Amino acid sequence: MHEAAYARGGVVIRAFSAVPIPATSEVQNATNPMRVGSVEVPDHLLREAEALLNAGKAEEAYQLLEAKDFEYSGNSEFDYLLGVAALDSGHPDKATLALERVLAVDPNFAGARLDMARAYFHLGDLPRAKTELEMVMKQEPPEAARITIEKYLAAIDSAEEAKRTRYSAYVEGTIGRDTNVNNSTSQSDVAIPAFGDLVFTLSPTSLKTPATYYMGATGWEVEHAFDDRWRVNGGLDLRQRNNNKMHTYDFGSLDARAGAAYATGNEVFRLGITWGFYEQAHLKNRNSYGFTGGWQHNFDPKNQFSVFGQYGKNRYSDPTYRVNDFNQVVIGAGMLHILDDGRSALFVSINGLKEGAVHDRADGSKTGYGLRLGGQTPFGEAVEVFASVGYQRGRYDKENLAFLAKRDDKQSDATLGANWHFAQLWTFRPQVGYSRNRSNIAIYSFDRVDASMTVRRDFK
Repeated sequence: MHEAAYARGGVVIRAFSAVPIPATSEVQNATNPMRVGSVEVPDHLLREAEALLNAGKAEEAYQLLEAKDFEYSGNSEFDYLLGVAALDSGHPDKATLALERVLAVDPNFAGARLDMARAYFHLGDLPRAKTELEMVMKQEPPEAARITIEKYLAAIDSAEEAKRTRYSAYVEGTIGRDTNVNNSTSQSDVAIPAFGDLVFTLSPTSLKTPATYYMGATGWEVEHAFDDRWRVNGGLDLRQRNNNKMHTYDFGSLDARAGAAYATGNEVFRLGITWGFYEQAHLKNRNSYGFTGGWQHNFDPKNQFSVFGQYGKNRYSDPTYRVNDFNQVVIGAGMLHILDDGRSALFVSINGLKEGAVHDRADGSKTGYGLRLGGQTPFGEAVEVFASVGYQRGRYDKENLAFLAKRDDKQSDATLGANWHFAQLWTFRPQVGYSRNRSNIAIYSFDRVDASMTVRRDFK
């Protein structure tokens, strides 16, 4: 880093840049003589501090001047040397305080404003750094100084671009125990009304079956903000779960998404598209694709209300299962409240759904609604405990010919878990979930407990 000393009116002016900057006497309107002020400063103190700075001993110069700050602050030459020493010794926050005093006396002092810009740059306050640099440019600096300022502005633009585009990814592994991997009834004997209530015994593969499982998942997301209002995003998630038995119910999935958001005032509007691929027993099972949309209103930093909607199509690959193809519409609303500690949160949501059968599905189309509420709270600095409960009701419009009834399901679930951030970007998550479905058609009734432990690594 080169440095150039400007001298005018007996006052030393310093600026630091990637290229040599001409003396102030060569600069028209770049700087003005500093008005030293009424505070008298011993000349030997200023000269000693200047000598230390010229020798590259910024920390020593800072310690020398900082000890006299209360006594001599208000003298522009003292304040400027203190600001430069603070900046070059790694104290940009202290530098801004001293340089503000200089600019309060002489707003057109380009050298101080350039160093103020550099201080803001090191503090990460890029907008204010850019403002200061643009003000110096308006003072028609010499060519070498202009080139230096343009380099700073280019660096700021590059840093702002990096902030506007954010990448994140994760990888996680899970082991768990599932008491009902196939979501099946535990009732082995079922009466079939269409056959005069003749009792049939279900095959073992159609009964509740427990299994230990392991699962791997990874995902990636990118978001780019064009400005304070418009942003776009995209991402995908890939996961695979294998059971130690009942491999018929091993599954894998790939889900991709892309969307755009527009923010204005307290409102945020979102639109997106989704696509998913699902396989079972390592064979292609079905594809899904659709659209999403939403509106979010922020009452204040702690309270927000949202409305959301989704339309999707699910299509099975095997001709045998294509009778189960369906289209689905979900519309809902939710509330989120952040508690006073800033880390605890409560949420509630409701939704209605319509699942339209594309072909002659045994139970026909479904309409229903759902309710979910939950929250999270911290335990210490590294642990968050979370919990949620939910309820869903689904009614079908076609009489099942075997059971002579229109299917009516009532499903409830509860989840309890914790996130332990045991290292930077690492999380350990133990979790247990319970779900239960009660149906007027016996073969659709089931209950299930899923307990798992997950280790996750995020990349940001």
